[in-house]
Amino acid sequence: MNIGEITAVTFALQAFVTLFVIMDPPGATPIFLGLVSDKSPATRRKLAWQAAAVSFIVITTFALFGRLVLSYLNISLESLQAAGGLLLLIVALELLMGGRPGSENRKSNNIALVPLGTPLLAGPGAIVATMIYVQKIDNVGQGIGLAVAVIAVHLAIALTLMASTTILKVIKDTGVNLVASIAGLLLAAIAIQMIADAIKAFTAA
Repeated sequence: MNIGEITAVTFALQAFVTLFVIMDPPGATPIFLGLVSDKSPATRRKLAWQAAAVSFIVITTFALFGRLVLSYLNISLESLQAAGGLLLLIVALELLMGGRPGSENRKSNNIALVPLGTPLLAGPGAIVATMIYVQKIDNVGQGIGLAVAVIAVHLAIALTLMASTTILKVIKDTGVNLVASIAGLLLAAIAIQMIADAIKAFTAA
């Protein structure tokens, strides 16, 4: 009994650390700030929780039905990665050019959905890692441990993003523009890396 509990706890901790490192909430912070700098404090907090919720839904869906959906649609993980990279690149270019993603159609655009929730947080790396951990589950305890780990990671994401919004109270308009430019640069680099990794995977196959 004790051995099973320890195994479940260890499994949960391993999953939590892996997902936290891959999803990298601190690394997503400057990008998040760049996207929400023109919004009210209440909206920023709301978007932080929404981004985490969207990511949680995407990760959970792929954990349960990922292989079935990708197999049915005949989509490879490499294709998913390349598509995510292209989406991030579009948003990055808008930021670098001084715009705000979705600024021309704010009512139908929600940055918590794209690019924050997915593919930035719930990207190919996090999706694949979760699917691998699902395959490793040997008992109910480990299944519960993985579920707890996924929930804990997304709570950490929401709290990290929400806490980061206090920075915007300190910096002025110049600082906000600087954050947006840095966010665009980082997002572009992440997008290019995702596309490059997908191309390498395609050529190696």
